[in-house]
Amino acid sequence: MTSTDLRGKNFITLLDFDREDLDAILAAAHDLKQKYLHREPHKLLDAQTLFMLFYNTSLRTRNSFEAGMTQLGGHAHFLQPGAVYTPALKGEERAYSTERISDVARVLAEMGDAIAIRIYGKPTGWSYGKGNRIVKEFAAWSRIPVINMECDMFHPCQAVADIMTMQEKLGNDLKGKKFVMSWAYSASVEKPLAVPQSAILSAAMMGMEVVLAHPQGLDLDPMIIAETKERAVRHNGSFEICHDMDKAFKDAAVVYPKAWTVQPIDGTPVDFDKANAVFQANKDWICTAEKMALTDDAIYMHCLPADRGMEVTDEVIDGPSSVVIDQAANRLHGQKGIMALIMAR
Repeated sequence: MTSTDLRGKNFITLLDFDREDLDAILAAAHDLKQKYLHREPHKLLDAQTLFMLFYNTSLRTRNSFEAGMTQLGGHAHFLQPGAVYTPALKGEERAYSTERISDVARVLAEMGDAIAIRIYGKPTGWSYGKGNRIVKEFAAWSRIPVINMECDMFHPCQAVADIMTMQEKLGNDLKGKKFVMSWAYSASVEKPLAVPQSAILSAAMMGMEVVLAHPQGLDLDPMIIAETKERAVRHNGSFEICHDMDKAFKDAAVVYPKAWTVQPIDGTPVDFDKANAVFQANKDWICTAEKMALTDDAIYMHCLPADRGMEVTDEVIDGPSSVVIDQAANRLHGQKGIMALIMAR
């Protein structure tokens, strides 16, 4: 499927991959999707095992990985919250209900072929970066690949599905197309930064004209902003930040309105009262048919679940511009592309 050799590589953040790597993953994903649709056997991971550690609940992520491993000829073990000890980072004071990551990672590495982890938000006390440190510590101790199924900083699997969907709808070459990652209102402030941060990084890697739109006070991680700017320059795209939703939507080819919280990046937990005040002051940040009319016949994207009537109206999310079901379906194919390349023997 590709000449790029990603065997044994961890998949934690797109910052660890270049454009050639991303293109290889996308090519594999598109190829495996066609094989799936034509019911062609593609058991590339015959008898292999993926261990999935979920410290957060999941619908799309769990089922797309489980189905994907089955279709690739392997098996996915679902380890639900509470079924394993809470992971303890090196140097942390251990409680009775914790087990060192070094022990868990090395044991699982003796029994299977990859470890996938989802951990952010409440299990980490909403301390930004802790979930990512846990995933990276698993990778440091594991001799088999580690896949990030979403931490508090990154959701690279979602980003692959997003790019794959845009390629299907807008053409394989996304260079120069305007991509708007916009904040949108929600009654729930428990929203991590992982999706918007991975979305702008991946769009910049594709050479798109990336616009990050949000009200004042809802900034993303400055490191991610700097990395996005660098990738936009490298791939002949552009990047800007806008604090006006209508202005951002004008002439867009893709809009991706989604809530994220007011997240301190110094490790202190989210102040949910402060976050709620910012959210309540910006209830007009909602994706409506009127806002979609400002675009250049844009497609509407969302990772789901969407907060209907807050982030978006039913008219939009259920309308002809919406590709949210395609995105969800492509989680399966995108992740199969990732696993087929990094778990290959």
